[in-house]
Amino acid sequence: MKAVITGVRGQLGFDVVKAFEAAGHVVVPMGREDCDITDLSRVDRCMKEIQPDVIVHCAAYTAVDLAETEVDKAFEVNTDGARNLAVAAEKVGAKLVYVSTDYVFDGKGMGRPYQEYDATNPQGVYGRSKLAGERLIQTLSSKYFIVRTSWVFGSNGNNFVKTMLKFGRERGKLKVVNDQVGSPTYTVDLARFLLDLASTEKYGIYHASNTGICSWYDFAKEIFERSGVKVELTPCTTEEFPRPAPRPAYSAMDHMAIRTNGFALLPPWQDALERFLTEMGEV
Repeated sequence: MKAVITGVRGQLGFDVVKAFEAAGHVVVPMGREDCDITDLSRVDRCMKEIQPDVIVHCAAYTAVDLAETEVDKAFEVNTDGARNLAVAAEKVGAKLVYVSTDYVFDGKGMGRPYQEYDATNPQGVYGRSKLAGERLIQTLSSKYFIVRTSWVFGSNGNNFVKTMLKFGRERGKLKVVNDQVGSPTYTVDLARFLLDLASTEKYGIYHASNTGICSWYDFAKEIFERSGVKVELTPCTTEEFPRPAPRPAYSAMDHMAIRTNGFALLPPWQDALERFLTEMGEV
């Protein structure tokens, strides 16, 4: 299988490349300088030249707060970029894997984790731009996988785990939000799932995160306990740390499509965190 991977300098794209290469597939890593996804004609030329079997689209505008003012840029990358890849993929007969987000939901809770076909209702620009990308892919591609994920952490780039360890060591005392609930996702585990998924024709929408649910405070507490970093940790509310973009209060996602399509669930988030900390030399 020949796979184009976009966003290869990001957390997820980096591990997706490693997963596909380890499985023996031909991988064409694609950064912005290789092929700007916002340029339809260039994307078209790139895909015609490469003739991939699958495109795994990890590139995204993910500056959630900045998106509230850089609206055009967020939609250009997350929506127009998705459209361009969908059009090009269709022309060469490639499967398309689009990585989306829990931010497509309003986070107001339903008394249970969100399932794949629950109604979406994004509250910020980032979520709206990713949902618009989902809709264009569903319209323009006949062989697509939309994979929504959440709270991503990996070795290549910044994330909550690295930030907590840095601030914990520097400050020794932290307040962490305890009223936002979701599921952490280790990029290594998600990359393996995307590889398994792309090898099938089980098209559709999937929710993929490590199993289990926690608050950011719970997550931070586990990080410090497992790494042995001593921190005075205090829970706080979202209102105490106002941000430009709204955060989903409850964005835990059910993995119904993974179960019904016969895939293995991703491991528990605590197990994933332990492996990540080991990878980073923190345990």
